[in-house]
Amino acid sequence: MYGFKEVDAEQLKAWLDQGEVQLIDVRTPAEVARGIIPGARALPLAVLPMSLDQVDKSRPVVFYCLSGARSAQAAAFVANQGLGEAASLRGGINAWMRHGFPVVAPQ
Repeated sequence: MYGFKEVDAEQLKAWLDQGEVQLIDVRTPAEVARGIIPGARALPLAVLPMSLDQVDKSRPVVFYCLSGARSAQAAAFVANQGLGEAASLRGGINAWMRHGFPVVAPQ
């Protein structure tokens, strides 16, 4: 069994600024419609098992949701599949926004 790690909002911001990770939002489409972290792709948790080809296995991936529970499930699933480095944003997009980091309309 592979493990995953949790990252905080500050670490994720630094990684995104450096272009070091891919970011996947696993919330529902209705939640995503309220705003997304810049640079993220939406891939709801419910479809992740059938959509693993959309995860770049050559780059670390960070998943996030509203509070961190679903993204932890996604990171654990990807790590357990042996598909590379996976992490979950601790506290989800709520923590991201508490730090004053930007959220944009989905594209």
